[in-house]
Amino acid sequence: MSDEYSTKGSYVTGGEFTRDTNYIQDRIVADASAEHYGHKDSHSKIGHPDAGLSEGAQLWPVEAGRYRLVAARACPWANRTLIVRRLLGLEDALSIGLPGPTHDARSWTFDLDPEGKDPVLGTERVQENYFKRFADYPRGITVPAIVDIPTGAVVTNDYPQITWDMSTQWKEFHREGAPDLIAHDQLDEMLPLIKRIFTEVNNGVYRAGFAGDQKSYDDAYDRLFTTLDYLEERLSTRRFLMGDYITEADVRLFTTLARFDPVYHGHFKANRNKLIDMPNLWGYARDLFQTPGFGDTIDFEQIKAHYYVVHEDINPTGIIPKGPDLANWLEAPDREELAEHGPFLNGTAPDEVRAEERVQAGHNPLYPA
Repeated sequence: MSDEYSTKGSYVTGGEFTRDTNYIQDRIVADASAEHYGHKDSHSKIGHPDAGLSEGAQLWPVEAGRYRLVAARACPWANRTLIVRRLLGLEDALSIGLPGPTHDARSWTFDLDPEGKDPVLGTERVQENYFKRFADYPRGITVPAIVDIPTGAVVTNDYPQITWDMSTQWKEFHREGAPDLIAHDQLDEMLPLIKRIFTEVNNGVYRAGFAGDQKSYDDAYDRLFTTLDYLEERLSTRRFLMGDYITEADVRLFTTLARFDPVYHGHFKANRNKLIDMPNLWGYARDLFQTPGFGDTIDFEQIKAHYYVVHEDINPTGIIPKGPDLANWLEAPDREELAEHGPFLNGTAPDEVRAEERVQAGHNPLYPA
C-alpha cells in the first residue's frame, strides 16, 4: 500500500470510535410513487421494513437486471446483503460484483476480476461508481452499494435499509419458498433487539478495536460482553433469536459471530473469551453456518486479509495470522430440539450456490482445498 494512499490515521482517531452513519438514503422500491412514502422515523441506524422516505432521498423502481449489488465478502455489513440475496433467491434479478478484501484510502477495488475491472460495470474501483453519481463524493466509499448498471452510478449504500428492502420491495422476484425474514408479528420485540445487537455487538467490536484511549476501549469491551452474555442466555431456550425460525435479526448477528474468533478476539482485543467458549452462541453460530445461505457466503481468508492488512493503525506490519483452525465450524450444532419448526418455517432452503459465486476452495471448511 503506497504511502500516498495509506489508511494510517483513518480508523483510530483518538477517544471513542464513532461510526459515520450518514449514507445515501435513496431507495429501490416496488412502487416509486413518492406519495406512498411518508417522512417518518425509520430507525436509520438499523433501518425499518416499513421505512419512510428520508428528506431529499430519491425513489428508484425495482427492475430485474438493472442494478448490481457491490458487496465485498470481507465486510460484515456487505455480507448481510449476500446472505439475504441468497435466502430470497434474488440471483437472477440482482447481480453481484465482488471487490477484493484489501483496499487503500481511496476505496475497494475489483482486483479479483480479470484485468482488475468489474465485468459488468467496467470500473476498477467502487469509488468510480460513487463519483459518477456525486463528483468528489466526500464521505466514505463503502460497501454494500447498489449501482445503476446503465449509468454506472451508485444508487444507495444505506446498508441498514438494503436488506429490509430486499424482503419487502423485491418480492416479485423472490424464489418460490423464500422465507419471511421480517416476522411482522414480532417486530415490536425484534427491532429493539436488532438495535442492541448493532450498537453493542456489530458496532461494539469496532468501538473496542478502534478505541483511541483506555477508557473508550474498556467501555466498549464491557458493553460488548454484557450483550454477548445476554444473547448466550437468550439462546439457551430458543434455536434462533426470535424463536423457531430464522429472521433478519439472525442475519445481522451472524456476520459478526463468523468473524469473532478469526479477527475480533485478537485484532480488536475483544478477548475476554472466544466464541467457541460460549456454548449456546457457538452452537447457534454453527447452526446458521451449516444452513444454506449463511456459511456458504463466508470467505475466512478474505475476512482475515481485510482486517489485518487494511487496518494499518492497529496492525502496522500487515501480517495475517495463519489460524485459527476452522474445521470446528462443521461440528454438529445439536440445536433442533429447541424448535418445533424448521429454520425457514413455511419456506425452503435456497438451492446450491451457483458455481460462479462459490467461495474459493480452501477459504471455508464447506469448500476444502
